[in-house]
Amino acid sequence: TQRKPVTATFPLPASKSLANRALIIQALTGTEAVTLSNLGDAADVVTMQRLLGDVADGATLDCGPAGTTFRFLTAYLCLRPGTQTLTGSARMLERPIGALVDALRALGADIAYAGAEGYPPLRIGAAPLTAAGEVTLPGDISSQYLSALLLIAPQLPGGLRLHWTGELVSRPYLEMTVALMRRFGAEATFGEQSVTVKPKPYTAGTYVVESDWSAASYAAAWVAMGEVGTQWTCPGLHDDSLQGDRQLTTWIAQWGVEASFHESGVRFRKTADVQPATFECDFETSPDLAQTFAVLCACTGSIGLFTGLQTLTIKETDRIAALQTELAKVNVFLSRLPPRFSPSAPDKIFYMQEGRAQWDGEVRISTYHDHRMAMAFSLLAARGAVVIEDEAVVAKSFPGFWHALRESTAG
Repeated sequence: TQRKPVTATFPLPASKSLANRALIIQALTGTEAVTLSNLGDAADVVTMQRLLGDVADGATLDCGPAGTTFRFLTAYLCLRPGTQTLTGSARMLERPIGALVDALRALGADIAYAGAEGYPPLRIGAAPLTAAGEVTLPGDISSQYLSALLLIAPQLPGGLRLHWTGELVSRPYLEMTVALMRRFGAEATFGEQSVTVKPKPYTAGTYVVESDWSAASYAAAWVAMGEVGTQWTCPGLHDDSLQGDRQLTTWIAQWGVEASFHESGVRFRKTADVQPATFECDFETSPDLAQTFAVLCACTGSIGLFTGLQTLTIKETDRIAALQTELAKVNVFLSRLPPRFSPSAPDKIFYMQEGRAQWDGEVRISTYHDHRMAMAFSLLAARGAVVIEDEAVVAKSFPGFWHALRESTAG
């Protein structure tokens, strides 16, 4: 437990969201035309780089547990000659892919399911994507489906008009995709329920990948539990970031943490010993922050009232179920509220979290092969003895997490 103000630097990994998008653009444009730097060593990014180099007729490409990699490659491979099989881990074979496959088929793609209908693995053949230049998907599915289509859109003969129905989930991730596409010369325009991309191939350029705002949430949460005066600096983050998780600076302020930007990055500083009695938050645009703030609420005893968690059930694990199981080990309870408790928003599902984390002796936290479970529940170490099982799972996005945490909390 921190007993005095701590000043530390918490080095972050590169954003794997930005890195994987940039790698697809580079592959479509040519490695000589596009130069990328600060890609980092996150397992998902390393997997994407390796598989892009392994694309060949007859190849089997194994994405492991990397969901973004699988979805982006599904669209990318439709533009490649030959036939490839795209597969992944056991959990990946349980994650639906049908909406993306249907959209690509509407564009003329040759995709067959090699296993259960609607799920990986996939056999992807060569076919000209000229059948249509317009597709529609539900807005409440993962934005990665839409981003996968947008990333290949400039290379299509007629471009693409991508529609979605209903409310768009995780809009900042789609805005990130479009902004990065424009950075490399694509002409993409947002409409009220659509994005239109003109048939104009990407242009040459260089790009430095920003550090990961999702990873910065763990640093901010540790500062929130520190003494007044505690401050951690996270290098490589920008005030004008393309990443939606930058909004964590507003949320963490409820725990008396001030974020200030400097040339090297952002500094989180504990300025007041406060915490919200109730932390009410819609995570729809930043679902990767949900676990961090759920565990922070548990550690500080704040009641949580959460919505926008609908995509968490199809992540590396069912993150809602995982949170419920692991929080219960420290006497904190996360429950879905009946619809009558949210009459003003009948289309939204709300969860309430109650209790302050407390336990006797040592608590063991299961991670369910989910990097964010491991990193979020590390916060419990500020309150008592905790063992994080399968701690190496953080390699998916932040291989240096445990070293950075030890160095930063050493005081």
